[in-house]
Amino acid sequence: MILKHKVFLIALVGLVSQSIFAQWTHEKGKGYYKLSAWYLEADSHYTKDGDRAPNATRTQFNTNIYAEYGISDKFDIIAFVPFFARTTQNDQVSGTTRERIAGEEGEAVNSIGDIDLSVRYGILKGKNYAWSTSLLFGLPTGESSGGDDGSFQTGDGEFNQYIRTDFGISFGIGSLSNYAKAYVGFNNRTEGFSDEFRTGVEVGSNIINKKLWLIGRADILQSLQNGTPGIQLSQGSVFASDIEFTSLGAEVAYYFTKKIGVSLGFASAVSGSLVFAAPSFTGGVFLDIK
Repeated sequence: MILKHKVFLIALVGLVSQSIFAQWTHEKGKGYYKLSAWYLEADSHYTKDGDRAPNATRTQFNTNIYAEYGISDKFDIIAFVPFFARTTQNDQVSGTTRERIAGEEGEAVNSIGDIDLSVRYGILKGKNYAWSTSLLFGLPTGESSGGDDGSFQTGDGEFNQYIRTDFGISFGIGSLSNYAKAYVGFNNRTEGFSDEFRTGVEVGSNIINKKLWLIGRADILQSLQNGTPGIQLSQGSVFASDIEFTSLGAEVAYYFTKKIGVSLGFASAVSGSLVFAAPSFTGGVFLDIK
């Protein structure tokens, strides 16, 4: 699909970090469930050379359900369902007259987003460490070419398979309970999109006993640059080929009870190629059955 713009964007609050703290395989019958919303608005992006450049203001929003369920003490099934997704572009106005430019009216597209289904296997699990691997299938259920020019998307139109392994530890510092984990993964993309290497780390601290968690994350996505030459997606897409970024994010989660809580978070690319130069924000409520 070759379109007139060459600005690629990416959802920086990834689908691979939905749980609020280090969580590997659940016990049988246990699980984690979250209803949340995610929002991104940007008027600039990183170019192919890593420089910042302006673009028409675009927003991306979705409301989603994320669920993990232990079908045994070794296997979890996981689903991410963005049941409502919306992408918009503002009216383009003159910098001198502030009047709307003819032919540059704003537009919006609403639909379901791309659904992710995965399975996770616990390889090792000790008192203060865990090692797991997971396989995710990205289903092309969203809109990949909406709007008058085909540039409004709530999905990428390709079926991808993402394999990932995580290793984490828990530890104490004084009276605080803490954890750290790292992951590496490979994302195989179809329909001519470039495959991706992904890696990242996450650390968290329970600063109020069993109530308040603070989490920090760093994620890196590196394109293998092996896609079909000439594939370009339009300005405003959050699903593109050959994107790259280094992203930093943080999250706070508070338990009202032993099982129910709320969380707020953000993430932003601090460098990148063909990616939004703006933060994204997320918030939700969760049920944690341990």
